[in-house]
Amino acid sequence: MSLRSVLCAMALIASASAAPQQAAVQLYAANSLRAAMTDIAQAFTAAGGPEVQATFGASGLLRERIEKGEPADVFASADMGNAEALARAGRAAPPVVFARNTLCALVGPGVDATTETLLDRMLDPSIKLGTSTPKADPSGDYAWILFGKAEKQRLGAYKTLDAKALKLTGGWDSPQPPPNGSLYGAIIAERKADIFLTYCTNAMQAIGEVAGARMVAVPESLAVGAEYGLITMNGAPVGAARLAAFVMSAEGQAILSRYGFASATAR
Repeated sequence: MSLRSVLCAMALIASASAAPQQAAVQLYAANSLRAAMTDIAQAFTAAGGPEVQATFGASGLLRERIEKGEPADVFASADMGNAEALARAGRAAPPVVFARNTLCALVGPGVDATTETLLDRMLDPSIKLGTSTPKADPSGDYAWILFGKAEKQRLGAYKTLDAKALKLTGGWDSPQPPPNGSLYGAIIAERKADIFLTYCTNAMQAIGEVAGARMVAVPESLAVGAEYGLITMNGAPVGAARLAAFVMSAEGQAILSRYGFASATAR
């Protein structure tokens, strides 16, 4: 190697050493955000932000892991309650709403259900009704809110739905999503549930993977909306605040919209 080549190589090494090293941002986010937040993280880093290392799971379980000391910098929850609990504990400032979602019915192939007949079908003893796990996963909590609304329309509906609902996702021992697919799609395809109450964004992905599966809108009288909360943990590196700002930016909101989420300002 010539002297000139050696000097050039040394200059490159010195330049790299002098460049400030940005700490990777540890993002903890709800499973329903997996695809959207993966794209947001990549766009953020491409725009000059630090690397984002993402951990996905049920929001309630992620909160418990953070409370036990796992080093999250940014927490994106599928509800406000889990984020607010961390803020009340002095771990972060109060959360902001960064996205909105809605509960839908993912209906398996060959299952006859419409918006108008959905409650009848869910109450049908022959129909296997799937949900996520309440308290561990907000999606499960939203399903039980729907059951409460059903009780106001039909006496005894809550007891029936509460007893028959299969808590198939969102718990500590629940199966993890396949690497390149939807857990909800797999559940419907394997007939573990005929109807699964989940976020519309999850249902949108699943119907693209399972032939004959459909997304059925919940009737207005049973409708349940979800507000997603975002917090930056106290003591997090500067990159964490930058990532949170990127999520709230026009580019971040556009990515969320592409995956079916309503914007933070939508009502």
